[in-house]
Amino acid sequence: MRASDADRERITQQLQQAFTEGRLDQFELEERLERALSAKVYGDLVALVDDLPAAAAGPARDEVTLESTHDSIRRTGDWAVPRRLRIASKHGAVHLDFTEAVVPHRVVEVAFDLKYGAAKIVLPPGASADIDGFRSDWGSTSVADVPGRQQPGALHLVIVGQSKYGGLTVRYPRKRWFTQS
Repeated sequence: MRASDADRERITQQLQQAFTEGRLDQFELEERLERALSAKVYGDLVALVDDLPAAAAGPARDEVTLESTHDSIRRTGDWAVPRRLRIASKHGAVHLDFTEAVVPHRVVEVAFDLKYGAAKIVLPPGASADIDGFRSDWGSTSVADVPGRQQPGALHLVIVGQSKYGGLTVRYPRKRWFTQS
């Protein structure tokens, strides 16, 4: 998958943070920044930070439970992703956008208990999702071009649970025809 300017910017910020923490010396920083700014594919970017800890936007807990009745659950932008995310929603929609999220773990488990509502998950480029443990009764499950097998060095979601009278959609960000990136 092709790397975007936003992907390159995110990786350069992570490299600069690693330098300030003493994880990289000046030579390593310059070398990796040069490779990051000229990277064409997302896999090349991931390889530059694979030996570094993920950037932190505050500590992410091991497990978080989100519950909602007659309302929506929405996580977008810069948010700390726990290792296990449990979501229970009745008569509401769930929207989880991982594209700008800070994920300190390579594998994240998302467990759903949905009733009369749907869930949408947006993954960053290169991420994968295993939905074999998810069941939908009277609803649909859609995984748009997202691999089910974990990709080296990239985020992998293991999605489990159930949806009654609702569905699940897992996809990458949509390309906007009116923007240049």
